[in-house]
Amino acid sequence: MKKVLFASTALIATAGVAAAEVNFSGYGRFGIGYVEDRSETTIVRGPGADGLNGTADDVLARSTAQTDDVILVSRFRLNIDGIAETDGGVRFEGRVRLQADEDASNGEANSAGLNGARFSVIYGGLRVDAGNVAGSFDNLANYYGNEVGLELFAGQYSGVDYNFLAYSSTGSGANAVFFQYSVGDFSFGASYDQAQATVIGAGGTTSTTVDADRWDISATYTFNNITAAVAYGQTDAGVAGVSDPSLTVLTLGGEWGDFSGTLFVADDATQVASTDGTAWGLSAAYNLGAATTLLFTYGDGNASADTQQVAIGAIYDLGGGASLRGGIGRNDCDSCASDTIVADFGAQFNF
Repeated sequence: MKKVLFASTALIATAGVAAAEVNFSGYGRFGIGYVEDRSETTIVRGPGADGLNGTADDVLARSTAQTDDVILVSRFRLNIDGIAETDGGVRFEGRVRLQADEDASNGEANSAGLNGARFSVIYGGLRVDAGNVAGSFDNLANYYGNEVGLELFAGQYSGVDYNFLAYSSTGSGANAVFFQYSVGDFSFGASYDQAQATVIGAGGTTSTTVDADRWDISATYTFNNITAAVAYGQTDAGVAGVSDPSLTVLTLGGEWGDFSGTLFVADDATQVASTDGTAWGLSAAYNLGAATTLLFTYGDGNASADTQQVAIGAIYDLGGGASLRGGIGRNDCDSCASDTIVADFGAQFNF
């Protein structure tokens, strides 16, 4: 039966277009995750003072209960890519992603679901994505650096609070456009998201729809073993007299034999006092040999609500696309009641 299904799929994929194909890829991971004083928040909603649900005053009750600090963590991700290439060398791609994660607040399993589709046109050094896309920051070289842990729970970008355009693995995404052009050691990127936001009036009795368009641009240059990248993005506040939130990021990354490292600095102009300021971080990876890689990351910001993260971890390569991964770190901020210890360990296999 399996052979029949695969044969049928191949016939459908190649019918009428000689260079068409369907590819499957992804990974699975599972293990143990620890978060100090892990808790779950329950919200009860109902008609508020205006008699409506979905407004600012429709929360009737909110309660937070402590759950188990140690839970079973897992993820299954399957990318489904449809690809066709014209006789002239223009490549068309479409991707959807099937993903299932645990509920991080209580450790219960979540169902898998498909996300929003991303469509791409690629020719030479030009790439244009439409739909559920990643913007310039999400695509920026060395933005994420060397993240730590099976769940990648810590990164050098932790002090950033600006809401940039990012690919959604489990949702529909923003339905935007991303453009990238590469020539030699230089690449340029830009994205635009035509969005709107709803502003709730005092008491939740009125609401106004305003423009909240997002755009960003980036440039990347690689020389020898070092890559430098810069990106700027801005969101329309949509309210008269309110400055537009923006983010500027500069990254540097390099490799020297068994060692690799990244530096990160950002001007995080969120226009909110508790998060507005400068963010910075760094990360490093060192190959010890014997299939073992050590990782370190640190991120922080000067605003009171910026999250400071510091973590160390390791990856042990088992071969065949499988590895053991884990890490331990700490989360803190100036306005937090206390810091939190986070750790995990488990296995990941790529396919």
